[in-house]
Amino acid sequence: MSHIDLNRLVGALEPDLRVTLEAAASVAVRMGHRYVDIPHWLLAVVDSGIYAKTFEELKIPLPVLQAEISRSLEESIIGDGEALSLSQNILTAAREAWILASLEGGRDRVTLCDLLLAMDEETSLRSFVRSAFPSLKAMDRTALERLRNSTENGAGVDVPSALAGSGQAGTGQSAGQNDFLRLYTQDMTADARNGKVDPVIGRDDELRQLVDILTRRRQNNPILVGEAGVGKTAVAEALALEIASGNVPEKLRNVRLLNLDISLLQAGAGVKGEFERRLHGVIDAVKRSTEPVILFIDEAHGLVGAGGAAGQGDAANILKPALARGEVRTVAATTWSEYKKYFEKDAALTRRFQPVHVREPDETTAIRMLRGVADSFVSHHNVVVRDEAVVAAVQLSARYMPARQLPDKAVSLLDTAAAAVSLARQTEPERLRAMESERRLLTDELNWLLREPQDGEIDSRIQSIRGEVEKLESGIDDLRSRYDAEMAELSEEQPVEGDVSNVSPLRPAVEAKPANAERLVPTVVDREAIAAVVSRWTGIPLGKLLADQIESARTLDARMRQRVVGQDAAIARIADAMRTARAGLSDPRRPPAVFFLVGMSGTGKTETALSLADMLYGGNSHLTTINMSEFKEEHKVSLLLGSPPGYVGFGEGGVLTEAVRRRPFGVLLLDEIDKAHPGVQDIFYQVFDKGVLRDGEGRDVDFKNTTIFMTANTGSELLSALSADPDTMPEGEALEALLMPELTKQFKPAFLGRTIILPFMPLGTEALARIVDMQIGKIRERVLATYGTGLTLSNVARDALVARAGASEIGARAIEIMIGKDLLPPLSSFFLEKVIAGERVGNIVVDFGENGFGIRAEEAGEADEFAVTEEVGVDKVAASDGATRRMRH
Repeated sequence: MSHIDLNRLVGALEPDLRVTLEAAASVAVRMGHRYVDIPHWLLAVVDSGIYAKTFEELKIPLPVLQAEISRSLEESIIGDGEALSLSQNILTAAREAWILASLEGGRDRVTLCDLLLAMDEETSLRSFVRSAFPSLKAMDRTALERLRNSTENGAGVDVPSALAGSGQAGTGQSAGQNDFLRLYTQDMTADARNGKVDPVIGRDDELRQLVDILTRRRQNNPILVGEAGVGKTAVAEALALEIASGNVPEKLRNVRLLNLDISLLQAGAGVKGEFERRLHGVIDAVKRSTEPVILFIDEAHGLVGAGGAAGQGDAANILKPALARGEVRTVAATTWSEYKKYFEKDAALTRRFQPVHVREPDETTAIRMLRGVADSFVSHHNVVVRDEAVVAAVQLSARYMPARQLPDKAVSLLDTAAAAVSLARQTEPERLRAMESERRLLTDELNWLLREPQDGEIDSRIQSIRGEVEKLESGIDDLRSRYDAEMAELSEEQPVEGDVSNVSPLRPAVEAKPANAERLVPTVVDREAIAAVVSRWTGIPLGKLLADQIESARTLDARMRQRVVGQDAAIARIADAMRTARAGLSDPRRPPAVFFLVGMSGTGKTETALSLADMLYGGNSHLTTINMSEFKEEHKVSLLLGSPPGYVGFGEGGVLTEAVRRRPFGVLLLDEIDKAHPGVQDIFYQVFDKGVLRDGEGRDVDFKNTTIFMTANTGSELLSALSADPDTMPEGEALEALLMPELTKQFKPAFLGRTIILPFMPLGTEALARIVDMQIGKIRERVLATYGTGLTLSNVARDALVARAGASEIGARAIEIMIGKDLLPPLSSFFLEKVIAGERVGNIVVDFGENGFGIRAEEAGEADEFAVTEEVGVDKVAASDGATRRMRH
């Protein structure tokens, strides 16, 4: 048999049959097969539904045939990464069918009946087809011949000559062209007329630019350029809505806006020339269409290189001639980075497209946009959306999700919250499920303990578990009753009507309950529901997010003084700055505050950052600490931002930028910044002024929600000397003025001028005594939890710790070191001896004598004596002979 060109062979298939062959290629790709074979083609034919009547007349049982096809596909050869190609069986069947149609039938189009007859008569195919598809043997041959003969010569639908590979065009040309548009495009104007497109608000300027460019005679191809999520596709949808409503110039009144899907053009186009054939078909269909057509190409950077594999053409190069002649009009969309990477480097593409900048909307505009689409969430999730939820979705996403763009992140937030409320009505509350799970775990533990030999410890644990289970069961019963009552109330509600309202259409009894926080089953999507989603996405605790921020900031200094001792002036300034930020009066373009904590080691600088992270941001997990002493060398400064392109480590991110990018809402502690290279200071100017830092990959990292603390030991000697005489020690601006000469020796004035300088003074005796009490309190809790024993620190031991810390150059840090080195070892030995001896331990006292710290049993009334804390001097440490004689070593 003489060779027949593949393009002509495929072009000879009737349009519907050719569509099924393309679908068969997609099936093979999806299943990971190496070849497009007859089972793939038959599956596509059956699934298309186009030939259902033909199979019925031929008396071929479709369910049986589908089962046979599935079994045959399981035996197909899995691909090994090579390009997809047509199998020899496919080529043979198509060739024989074309011969039957042209020579015997006198037709130039191959039908399904020709294909079925070829598979049954061709010797090389017959055995395979009959063994793989027994149902085809029952085919009615009389009906088959009748259907073949009913197709008149030349009546088949033709395709453009560019597709068929011949120089002739058949009679049904427009139908073939429309077939390409139907396969690879989506009619956006038809969707707009049918109400399938959401209203678009706030894009009037961009829409006007779009219309102006499209009505030009030449260079009439706008390209929407903007960051991901700003609404570029929505602008195209707005154009479709305007065309559908007729609110456009006369030249655009009857235009069809078609969304061209590049991925569909590429799917299954592994055969050489197939991608080009499809794209040329779309272009020709647009040019020959009786109605004017504008193609919308989303993610237009995919044009450059699309289909550019071996044996295929580049989509952009195929489109360029048509765009240059004005034969095809397009609306493209891409991001700035992709536009710069692909379009600006190609002068021809740049000339053919006119950029339209789509900017991120401000919060007011974003709220209006979200109100326009919120009704779709109401109807989809069958929930009530309050206007406060719409406002909160924009405000909270803008504040806590800086990496994404409005309105996309607000839409995603509202959609997720609506889905969560809808789901909560269909499942048991999380609190109830958690309590039931805890009860099951405790019950399992109880059952295991009951099998063990009983002793005092096990009996105590059994009683404890039983008490916990009883409390859980009582709580579960209460929650179950509340849950059932709330579900009964919800069942009496009227169906939700698609409306965003400030007032929910619930019954007054239900609506009277003010907040979802008081309910097990949320009734509406409100600010609280939005905040819950933000909490899950960002890690910010829900309670902190919804707490009264004014009250929290108002009492911040008092609460911080409970953890940070002896630095009241610094704490007051920190609280003032954070109150200003929480009130919304600080510069929104900068971080909430930048604090520079200077002073000797052990005065509470690090603890200050820890306490602020815990009290305002929900926990120490929101504190990011970077030890700046690791960046002493100049070449290491770049590690903070990440390596630039071409250097080792590019793409891994910077130590500083990655930490803030992953946790943008929290506290950043730059510890010991005085030990870093002076070049480090230069990179922070932009952070302090604009709240943004660009990393090594060119991404902007947002610092506008990050409170920054920096610590340094600069000026320690000066502060120590000034604090020696409390009566003459300067305060406030006078103290800062004295410190500035010391600070400017290491830091540039421009750097210092952008920070709030907070001197941390050396700690006095009273402050050290309070820190001792706090440290011993932590040990007391551990002893009580482990051994069930009370622990008391004698005044003499307390004075010893205070005296040693006061004489040290590392301040309060000396207390922790002495406790770990001198106090905990004898305390540990005491408890281990008691455990080995099996003795019960009563309340104990930690005392101090000539041999250091010791442990003894508490005497009657001694706890009351130690409960009263005295302000004691160092001289009292020596007066401990009587206590020393009672100590146990």
